[in-house]
Amino acid sequence: MLIELRFFASVREALGLAQECIELPDTVRTVGQVREHLVARGGAWAEALGQQRALRMAFNHVMCAPETPIQAGGEVAFFPPVTGG
Repeated sequence: MLIELRFFASVREALGLAQECIELPDTVRTVGQVREHLVARGGAWAEALGQQRALRMAFNHVMCAPETPIQAGGEVAFFPPVTGG
């Protein structure tokens, strides 16, 4: 399944990448599984997207939970929580 990934703020800075198109294995079916798949790349990926990091996620521009199903051609975005001041 082909999806678009987007990375924002400190996640983008840590990865040195704002977006990527990726072909996922059939076993990756949720937003949380996308995160796990990327963490398995190791290095900066594991550090920026690992479970130790508080991250917000969205699927097709809608905030979502890790169990949200994904669809081919969709967009998954990762970004740190935002606070006001």
